[in-house]
Amino acid sequence: MQGYMNKILRINLSSGKISKEEISHEMKIKYIGGRGFAIRTLWEEVQGVDPLKEDNKIVFSTGPLTGLPLPSSGKMVIASKSPLTGGYGDSSIGTKASMHLKKTGYDMLIVEGKAKFPSYIFVENDEVKICDAKDLWGKGTFEAQDFLEAKHGQNTGILLIGPAGERMVRFASIISQKGRAAGRTGMGAVMGSKNLKGIVMKGNNEIPLFDAEKLKALGKGSYGLIRGSEGITNKDQQNYDFWLRQGTMATVEWGQENGCLPAYNYREGTFKFAKQLDGYAMEKIKIDRKGCPLCIMQCGNIVKDAEGKDSELDYENVVMLGSVLGLKDLKQISTLVRFADDYGLDAISLGSCLGFLMEASEKGLISDGIAWGDYEGCKRVIKDIINNRGNGAIVFEGTLKAAQLIGGNSKDWAMQVKGMEISAYDCHGLPGMALAFGTSPVGGHHRDAWMAAYEIGKDRFSYGREKVEKLIEMQRWRGGMFEALTVCRFPWVELNLVLTKYLEFLEAATGLALSDKDIFDLGDRFYALMRAYWVREKGIWDREMDVPPARWFNEPLKEGNLKGIKLDKGKYVEMLSMYYELRGWDANGIPKKETFQRLGLGDVVEVKRNG
Repeated sequence: MQGYMNKILRINLSSGKISKEEISHEMKIKYIGGRGFAIRTLWEEVQGVDPLKEDNKIVFSTGPLTGLPLPSSGKMVIASKSPLTGGYGDSSIGTKASMHLKKTGYDMLIVEGKAKFPSYIFVENDEVKICDAKDLWGKGTFEAQDFLEAKHGQNTGILLIGPAGERMVRFASIISQKGRAAGRTGMGAVMGSKNLKGIVMKGNNEIPLFDAEKLKALGKGSYGLIRGSEGITNKDQQNYDFWLRQGTMATVEWGQENGCLPAYNYREGTFKFAKQLDGYAMEKIKIDRKGCPLCIMQCGNIVKDAEGKDSELDYENVVMLGSVLGLKDLKQISTLVRFADDYGLDAISLGSCLGFLMEASEKGLISDGIAWGDYEGCKRVIKDIINNRGNGAIVFEGTLKAAQLIGGNSKDWAMQVKGMEISAYDCHGLPGMALAFGTSPVGGHHRDAWMAAYEIGKDRFSYGREKVEKLIEMQRWRGGMFEALTVCRFPWVELNLVLTKYLEFLEAATGLALSDKDIFDLGDRFYALMRAYWVREKGIWDREMDVPPARWFNEPLKEGNLKGIKLDKGKYVEMLSMYYELRGWDANGIPKKETFQRLGLGDVVEVKRNG
């Protein structure tokens, strides 16, 4: 089948063994690429291991559209057993490394074992080496990026961890190009546990195509559609040019207007100082923009921070390190964002952990605490987290473990699902978005189903079947197709590039013609197998693992246009039951035998749980 390099590169850091394997036709047909290749590999090869021991593996997986001249196709999926949650973990990243992995001649890289000393992997087409990284150990990702570019050339794809990954902070990220991040689920900690500082890739192989001329025409036409599209509804001109000005930062204003901008550890859905950190405020200090390869709608806003250094901003990192903490100075927030990227910390989990500590301080549950809006305190605690000391040690493993440490009712306001911190949308008044967080296959993340805009545009406060059906549809497209093809959702979500275009791209690249039903089956296969992995690895399963924090059910909003609103727990539970029913899962949220068989996962049915 065209569109693939048809090879897996496997590197064992313990033995130094390097091997190259074929990808089966069945693997490509059933799993397509990206997340599909990753979850199938982990299901078969990583069972019952400690995520931070050498038996764990980390998978870097491209898709059939990675590296092709198509909108925003410079992405890959990085997956492993998560050290933050203990279940299936993955994160996607847009970076030159995605294209170079594919063009070195491999669709997937699997790293296993543990190096005896700090190392990095170098891959240039057929040349594969494990290199000494002792001089890079302890350095931030920015300095390490500069060093490796100077050594290997700027036309390289580089993935790095910072001190947080080296010291195995459970929410450590993988960083590329000084701000591109595979932020979620602790993939940086897995690299750190393997003494793996980074991966450098340089490739120039041609990607074989089924119909190169058609693909070229489709790509050219789609880039034109994006430039001429209208984006999200707002009071300002929302077109391609506006997107280039603000990118995702426009969501700050939108969230404030619609009462879903989280503030003060998700107590509130509005922030008094929102205008000081919205897209218009960002434009005043913006000096450049940055994006992924093959992207013409770059979302990275480069600004000068409070220390006069470059920082890359988007909605999630600004809100999580801004309004969630009661911080209102955008330049100070930008400094914290740079700290997260340079040290290699997930900005979403970091913000939630800092917010948790601020609330614990306010409630007198910890000593030598940190107050809301304390910028200097945030800088201090970030360093304490990396060094696993003081109050930083409390949140070293995330907010769920932190709540278990300090006790009381702190789990109610540890803003996480399945052990991973929720991203930047308050759901007091968004039941469908709350269900999206609850059923996300990696923990509290919006990537698989961003329900907020759909709900606000329709019957916002309803809990009916229509919302559940829409959620599953979104998960099939966003968490299924996009994660398999490994392309960015923004051309579709923000600038209305129609979904059918992606099926045309796939057929031109590979010759594989898929229908909507095929895509739905693909997504359902991923979700059933990811859920099976959770059940197997955790050893126990409880439907409460699909329920968001009690704060949204118990504490109504006290401010803003939705004052008095909170979620209804009983109605949420009814929606969750509908979700299970529509997915073909049992009352506890475990896929039924007939569901596995229908999805071609009959081999999964009899596997026993660990524990």
